[in-house]
Amino acid sequence: MAALPDDLSSALDDELARHPVARLTQSVDRLSTRYRQGDAATSPILGSEADVAAYAGYRMPATYAAVHAVLAEAASRAPGFEPRTQIDVGGGTGAAVWAAAGVWPSLAKCTVLEQVAGAIGLGKRLAAGARLPAVRDAEWRRGFADPAAPAPEADLVTLSYVLGELPEAARADVVRWLAAKATTVALVEPGTPAGYERIRAARAELTELGLHVVAPCPHDAACPIVPGQDWCHFAARLPRSGLHRRLKAGTLGFEDEKFAYVVASRTTPERPDARIIRHPKKHKGWVALDLCTASEGLNPAVAVSKKQGPRYRAARDAEWGDGWPAN
Repeated sequence: MAALPDDLSSALDDELARHPVARLTQSVDRLSTRYRQGDAATSPILGSEADVAAYAGYRMPATYAAVHAVLAEAASRAPGFEPRTQIDVGGGTGAAVWAAAGVWPSLAKCTVLEQVAGAIGLGKRLAAGARLPAVRDAEWRRGFADPAAPAPEADLVTLSYVLGELPEAARADVVRWLAAKATTVALVEPGTPAGYERIRAARAELTELGLHVVAPCPHDAACPIVPGQDWCHFAARLPRSGLHRRLKAGTLGFEDEKFAYVVASRTTPERPDARIIRHPKKHKGWVALDLCTASEGLNPAVAVSKKQGPRYRAARDAEWGDGWPAN
């Protein structure tokens, strides 16, 4: 499971403890209602410190889990990439900075660009006691995704769960702005059909600019999925604390955060031959894998039988989102 780092978890618990649980729950109810209704485009309701804390308690663990999974996969495909600088646009309370610093010890300077002053204040307090210097010493700036402003210049530029809050007409310009001076760009959206469509469009912009897809795709060609028939997404499992369960009115001790993403770079990555894009279906004596391949596009229900020995054992152990070799 993708748990929050201990120092972040403790700091977040301390912040949440400053507010009555009933007040936090009310804020979470309003937030979740707006997101379900697709009414978050004007930014979440963060009118008080309790609202900001509730938002962090409600979303920060899941955002961290998704972004950490995305960046860890990117790191595995670009082992020579050791970023020194990161700019996280629309960074909220800083989940992506914590995730990036956990993946890349090389990070020395992180910057969070966020428009909500309360989120900046909470993010700074959470980061103040961080074990990792890149998080503890991060710079927090007031701002938002604005193509009229100077483009973010860093080894790594991240944007998570923000494209859906932007007007559709502005998204392509924002993606080009993010990539203009970045070495590597990572974009994350909810793992819904709409979130995938936003990532698909962003991916097309990035490849048109000459960047190479690091993950999840094993190729730079157009996405082979037929729009409206399916969507590409993945999942990260994270634990729920007792308070987290109460805020989300959940009973399980874990949740699965589903997300769509693209990471693109100016350098050519070490991509797998294929990516497993659905949970492997395990049968007696064989496993079916749904693959997106570098050479053939979509290749659904590839059968790996027990007769294939090591390959079969690898298929039994494989998980949704893993790379898969051609032979």
